[in-house]
Amino acid sequence: MPYIKTKDSADIYVKDWGSGRPVVLLHGWPLTADSWDDQAYALANAGYRVIAYDRRGFGRSGQPWAGYEYDTLSDDLADVLEATGARDATIVGFSMGGGEVARYMSRHGGRGVVKAGLISSIVPFVLQTDDNRDGVPEAMIESIKDGIRKDRPNYLASFLQSFYGVGWITSPVSQEVLDWSLMMAMQAGLKPTLACVDAFARTDFRAELAAFTVPTLVIHGTADKTVPIDPTGRAAAAGIAQAELIEYDGSPHGLLVTDKDRVTKDLLDFLAR
Repeated sequence: MPYIKTKDSADIYVKDWGSGRPVVLLHGWPLTADSWDDQAYALANAGYRVIAYDRRGFGRSGQPWAGYEYDTLSDDLADVLEATGARDATIVGFSMGGGEVARYMSRHGGRGVVKAGLISSIVPFVLQTDDNRDGVPEAMIESIKDGIRKDRPNYLASFLQSFYGVGWITSPVSQEVLDWSLMMAMQAGLKPTLACVDAFARTDFRAELAAFTVPTLVIHGTADKTVPIDPTGRAAAAGIAQAELIEYDGSPHGLLVTDKDRVTKDLLDFLAR
């Protein structure tokens, strides 16, 4: 089942590996489901059924003009769960993917979900406002879109360096990882790339934290410059009743690569409990 069709006729590319209790992995902006491969491979080998899919507009999925707000994106998740027959699932969102997890828990009542995970997630609120002082300034959000419109490949190449914590002298990832990530990013359409910046930066999930009624693992790097930990990971853990927060001291945003073995171990430990 490489593709499923959503209720509004968008084509969603789905990877379905292994067998056992289902774990659904939601990728970050501006990547694809392949960004989860290291964890997906390990989880499938450990006896789990791993389902990962390309968000609409990204990777191998269709690029409809509309549907890049979280109501529709969470409906896509509901359609994937229904089409794959995933029951008693754990849903885990990385970065932007945390928004689908939160909106699914509130909009769809967490139907069929027994555990949740938020890794480097944008939940509950990224944008800096009067009551969210630690968030990302409005001007920075607009500069992301301006950079994409001016020279998308160049902007995303620079963005990915910060994403993975690349410095002037040392780097936690290889040039090949940066190249691979840029290839994934450039598979997306321009419209979804821009529209999803507004979705992940401007959607306020603070009132939806109460909808997390299942055990929830929160993992975040303390040196995350893409999604700062205070208004997101720490705030999410404080607002979710059954949350467990694991902080990766000194780690950047792209934990699925920079800290991949630790993420895999923490996920496996969480799933086994």
